[in-house]
Amino acid sequence: MDAVKEKTAGCHDSSRPAEKSAGKDGRYRIVFGAALACAVLDQITKLAVTAKIPYQHGIELVPGFFDLVHVRNRGAAFGILNRPDIDWQFWLFLAATLAAAGLILNMTRTARFCRTLFLGFGLVLGGAAGNLIDRVRLRAVIDFMDLHVAGWHWPAFNVADMGICLGAALCILCMWRRPGAAKGGRA
Repeated sequence: MDAVKEKTAGCHDSSRPAEKSAGKDGRYRIVFGAALACAVLDQITKLAVTAKIPYQHGIELVPGFFDLVHVRNRGAAFGILNRPDIDWQFWLFLAATLAAAGLILNMTRTARFCRTLFLGFGLVLGGAAGNLIDRVRLRAVIDFMDLHVAGWHWPAFNVADMGICLGAALCILCMWRRPGAAKGGRA
C-alpha cells in the first residue's frame, strides 16, 4: 500500500540524506525546467495579449463566462493593494518574490526526492518569476483571463497565477500523500 502511495506521488525514500543527494538526483532539473517553462509560457501569452488587445479592452470568447482582457494589476492576488497612488507595494512584492524563491530553493535542497513536490516548486517559482518580470518592466502585472457568471467576476489572472496555484496544489498533494516529503530524512 505504501509503495503505491509513493509511486503515485512521485516520491521515493532513499537511504542517503536529502542534502547529500540533492542535485545528483535531478531535482534541480525538475524545478528549473518547470520554472522556465511556466515563465516563458506566461511571457509569450502576455505578449500576444498586449499585441492583440488594447489596454483596458477585452474580447468575449464564451458569452456569459469567459473573456480575454488586457488589464494591469499593481497589487497582489485579487487586486489587493492595486492602487496607482502608492509605489511601495512594488518593493514589498519584489522582496516577497525573492524571499519565496530563496525558500523554494532551500526546500528543494533539503527535501526528500519527490517529482511531484519539485514540479510544484518549479511551477510556483516560474509563476513568481513571470509576474516579477512584469513588475520590473511595467511596475504592474498583466492579467488577461476573465471568468464571470451571472454578474459575478473572478479577478482577472494570467498563466503565472495558474502556475502558482497549480504548483501550490501539487506541493500540498505531495505533502498530504507523503507526510514529511518537504523535510529531509524519513517521514
